[in-house]
Amino acid sequence: MKAIVVERPGPPEVLTIQERPVPVAKPGWVLVRVRAFGLNRSEMYTRQGHSGDAVLFPRVLGIECVGEVADPSDSGLAVGQKVAALMGLMGRAYDGGYAEYALLPRSQVIPIETSLAWADFGAIPETFVTAYGSLETMDLQPGQVLLIRGGTSSVGMAATTIAKDLGVTVVATTRNPTKVTPLERNGVDHVVIDNGQIAPALRALFPSGVDAVLELVGQPTLQDSIACLVPTGIICQTGLLGDKWDYWVTELPSGSSTIRRTTYSSETVDVTNTKQMLQTIVERAESGRYRLNIDRIFAFDEIVEAHRIMEQSRAKGKLVVLTES
Repeated sequence: MKAIVVERPGPPEVLTIQERPVPVAKPGWVLVRVRAFGLNRSEMYTRQGHSGDAVLFPRVLGIECVGEVADPSDSGLAVGQKVAALMGLMGRAYDGGYAEYALLPRSQVIPIETSLAWADFGAIPETFVTAYGSLETMDLQPGQVLLIRGGTSSVGMAATTIAKDLGVTVVATTRNPTKVTPLERNGVDHVVIDNGQIAPALRALFPSGVDAVLELVGQPTLQDSIACLVPTGIICQTGLLGDKWDYWVTELPSGSSTIRRTTYSSETVDVTNTKQMLQTIVERAESGRYRLNIDRIFAFDEIVEAHRIMEQSRAKGKLVVLTES
């Protein structure tokens, strides 16, 4: 089989396509014929060497993939059954989805009924589960106002379409004025150009503040995002687009003692707590309720260019790779 392998940390060019034996199924693990996989910034961080001792090289990256069961082992799944797989240390502690076949723990292999094309299905798992789970932790209600800090990220775009389906007003940020139109096309009600300090511009739109913030940038903007909230608002910190690893600031802005803080991490995802969520997301994508916002679909041998685009923040949505044309 063909696999995309990282032998050592470095720039996109360290991603090389190699011939490897197809993994052999074993008890508790499922062999998946990978048809498509989405790209995620955590894979970029691993490729760059930021995962420390958590990842040993060489490694096949990929924290998500979609495909069909090739060998179910003792899982109870059927050969040919459509599945999605995500997280559970995929592409970190063991080889992930950047390959034609992936041997994955049963806990991370989720059977899904869908008629979506492989590229569309491949755009969903990690991105939409993260967005859906993050908004769920904030218990958003119709008529509330949500600020998405990092709105043009794939998770930000997914969160927008989910929030609009809930009847929520969405404000999204971008550092790049050329990305305003894609945000508006996706349903964003107000776009704020992010210069690092958006609280004054946000307060000009909503003097009392917003009800909730989905913080996808991280430590560099966290204090400013909190300053955008109403006194009883809630912030969910999910992303690290700012490439800083300190997760929480130690002090809140003055007068913000009633603000609630939460986090969402898809590292807790497994088949028991995610199957129904993911099936619901897929069905809503099929019906048109959720926009998938795929920026570009790559062939397997275009992985270096795909990572280069991700690293340069040139995408306006999800990047997806097909394992065969």
